Amino acid sequence: MLLVRGVTLPGAWKGIQFYLTPQFHHLLSSKVWIEAALQIFYSLGVGFGGLLTFASYNTFHQNIYRDTFIVTLGNAITSILAGFAIFSVLGYMSQELGVPVDQVAKAGPGLAFVVYPQAMTMLPLSPFWSFLFFFMLLTLGLDSQFAFLETIVTAVTDEFPYYLRPKKAVFSGLICVAMYLMGLVLTTDGGMYWLVLLDDYSASFGLMVVVITTCLAVTRVYGIQRFCRDIHMMLGFKPGLYFRACWLFLSPATLLALLVYSIVKYQPSEYGSYRFPAWAELLGILMGLLSCLMIPAGMLVAVLREEGSLWERLQQASRPAMDWGPSLEENRTGMYVATLAGSQSPKPLMVHMRKYGGITSFENTAIEVDREIAEEEESMM
Repeated sequence: MLLVRGVTLPGAWKGIQFYLTPQFHHLLSSKVWIEAALQIFYSLGVGFGGLLTFASYNTFHQNIYRDTFIVTLGNAITSILAGFAIFSVLGYMSQELGVPVDQVAKAGPGLAFVVYPQAMTMLPLSPFWSFLFFFMLLTLGLDSQFAFLETIVTAVTDEFPYYLRPKKAVFSGLICVAMYLMGLVLTTDGGMYWLVLLDDYSASFGLMVVVITTCLAVTRVYGIQRFCRDIHMMLGFKPGLYFRACWLFLSPATLLALLVYSIVKYQPSEYGSYRFPAWAELLGILMGLLSCLMIPAGMLVAVLREEGSLWERLQQASRPAMDWGPSLEENRTGMYVATLAGSQSPKPLMVHMRKYGGITSFENTAIEVDREIAEEEESMM
């Protein structure tokens, strides 16, 4: 409704034209690329754990290959339509005020909480449109909280199932209360400044470090061949060359370059003309580092749990456990059949499936898949 109303307003085309007109000189700015990467992280939920949490509830043979395209395409279409809804109203606002669009189009939280609500008050039946806008913000916030809450609850419950799984509802309620109390600071007079600080630091370089580490852990530590065999067992076909190139080289290299460039070109946070004090900058950096510190902390715990010399502990902690595999015994076919019997060397037997589900036969395809992947990796070098 906001989109339809926005594009029918007088002056809407001015805002849409501003939205669609490319400014290629901004492509030379590192901030544009960093903000674009972070926007993808936010909109898709990459690196936050929500996608992994929800995917863990899928059936074993769920076609995640197809789901990947549906989610990314849906996100792109939604983002484009949201741009039309926003800038059409900003075009109307600029015409009413007699100023250029770039003077009313503010970046950051001010656009959603200051500029756009002000534009709503200038419309006919402004209370109705204002209600729709803030109701939309409420539902968007609740949707995000569902993902964040489920990620925290599932992660902690899986770690301590004996204590928390029978009381999952109570534990979820306690997490909600804790998050509510921590969020009260954002409702104070300085809440907007806290929001900018959290937005700039809590999920910026720390999030990039988490995603880069995930790519390296899956492709280099767990092994790209082992990972591709797992996907082949679930879907019946191995990932294409493009996906493997992204996992191995493109994604980690691009994110690492953006991370280094953002550190080199670091600029303190600002909100309007206000520049944050040094203690606020230090607090923001510590918030960003906190999520990164969980990675070496988890590695240290994994190493300390092993036995032997330091090198032996590192080797054992870097290998999948012997019982690693699908959680349900009925899905432990193919290369994971041996893990049920306690064998030390998984058999090369792998289930052969149709492309979109349906087991047709069992074939010794694990070695063949490994050979095909190795040949394609050599061609990429």
